[in-house]
Amino acid sequence: MENQVLETLRSRRSCRSYEKRMPDPEALEAVVNAGLWAPTGMGRQSTIIVVVQDPETVKKLSAMNAAVMGSDNDPFYGAPCVAVVLADATASTWVEDGSLTMGNMLNAAESVGLSACWIHRAKEMFDTQEGKALLKEWGIPNAENLRGVGNCILGYAAPDGKKPAAPRKENRIFYVK
Repeated sequence: MENQVLETLRSRRSCRSYEKRMPDPEALEAVVNAGLWAPTGMGRQSTIIVVVQDPETVKKLSAMNAAVMGSDNDPFYGAPCVAVVLADATASTWVEDGSLTMGNMLNAAESVGLSACWIHRAKEMFDTQEGKALLKEWGIPNAENLRGVGNCILGYAAPDGKKPAAPRKENRIFYVK
């Protein structure tokens, strides 16, 4: 059992080049549900996930993210789908809750044959008036308390989309008995 889990974790890499086809709906649903099952502080379940599949909206989110960096490149690497993870900032563990949600989704994507990458700057994107307006337009409840944690881009890797794993660094596990 451990080998199966480790193989998924060892094979998962951030993908930086995607095919244009949309993720299989069942695979996408599995990834999103994995995010919902991430641990959260005191079981508050403070995170929400907004799955964006509309090409124009994905393009808009990519432009917002690029603007944070002062760039006009596509920080979403052509991925056809973006799962935006936001968390209720009134929970003291909102950053950790959202980070665990992102981690679960990244690992789940690999396990169902999708590729993924964590694209940062969601906080900056959704702290803007434009970001707040999108949440309102999308009908997201409690939007005034939500902060962006990450953008999980999803799709199928292009042939050159993933690099091989770097060797693991030594001396990173210590046991105190």
